[in-house]
Amino acid sequence: MVALPALSALEECVDFSKTVEPFLPQLYSLPENLGQVLAGRQSLSALYVETNPLISGFAISIFLGAVFLVAAEVNRNYSQVDRFWSLLPTFYIAHFDLWARLAGVPSKRVDAALLFSTIWSIRLTFNYWRKGGYNIGSEDYRWEIIRQYVPKFVFHVFNWTFISFIQSILLYALAVPVYTLLLSTQFEPNLTSADFAYLAVELGLVLTEWFADQQQWDCIANTTSDYHGAKDHFKAHGKVAQGYTQKEIERGFITRGLWGYSRHPNFAAEQSIWFFLYQWSCFASRSLYSWTAAGPSFLVMLFQGSTWLTELITSGKYPDYRDYQSKVGMFVPTSLSPYKTSAAQPKVIRTSELAKKLEQKQKQKQK
Repeated sequence: MVALPALSALEECVDFSKTVEPFLPQLYSLPENLGQVLAGRQSLSALYVETNPLISGFAISIFLGAVFLVAAEVNRNYSQVDRFWSLLPTFYIAHFDLWARLAGVPSKRVDAALLFSTIWSIRLTFNYWRKGGYNIGSEDYRWEIIRQYVPKFVFHVFNWTFISFIQSILLYALAVPVYTLLLSTQFEPNLTSADFAYLAVELGLVLTEWFADQQQWDCIANTTSDYHGAKDHFKAHGKVAQGYTQKEIERGFITRGLWGYSRHPNFAAEQSIWFFLYQWSCFASRSLYSWTAAGPSFLVMLFQGSTWLTELITSGKYPDYRDYQSKVGMFVPTSLSPYKTSAAQPKVIRTSELAKKLEQKQKQKQK
């Protein structure tokens, strides 16, 4: 089949020179071919099947980057990609799955990846929705803070490059290991016990994210069973919700459950999900590593930077957060014991400070 590379061994599924480079000309000719479709000289379905799925998926990510750019600049709202973050990786995996079915290529491994990804999308989309992410005018608060510290033209360049295009391509790159899974089905069309093991790990990580989210924010609105609900209840009624202490509420951030071992257990699971998808593709192709590591690797770097900024803001807002940072790992637990608040230290008053205060009192009396 012209749209897929002719491979002679399973290990060649990760060979960039055989699985990517020969199909790059299809990317360059795609605009002309789309013109042929619009002119009625070629059917869209035929063009879709005849184009390598890696190439067509990348082209879609470029197109969406342009859409995000225009939408952000017109609305002066730079969370356009955020609204699609929970949907696009699954969309691209579904793209690989659809292409395989239309082309008559075995798709069981891709089906398995699509299964966990769909559940991942449902969880993350719901969590983003209940936090108000889809409300009109909603925007990531960090963009506003960044705009306060950089010149206007610098932020626009940042939007034209990173926010709109690079993030769009990243969401595609997260799904690219599925291309390797698709190629591997030429040699192993059926699912193996290892495939089921990887699927179980992925579903377990999604479940971990769900638990972390629920511990921070319960799915039932206006309840006090979750930390945010308890905080709102305390602000509205001045009463501490059952199961919490006033100190926990006044602290301002959650340190219970998974959050007692990791400052961002949901972020840790999120990065692990895409890393294990990459590992799945390596195992399926009998390779230790491959070029498809680019997506999950960049995601890890992105989380390092964005989490650093988030914690910089949080530590300035909540005085106890620095103590929490010193005892609990950002992503990976550093202790088998959960976080415990440091005992309050009595304020030490130096004798020099006492003498200074007495001197000030005497001067006030003389006046």
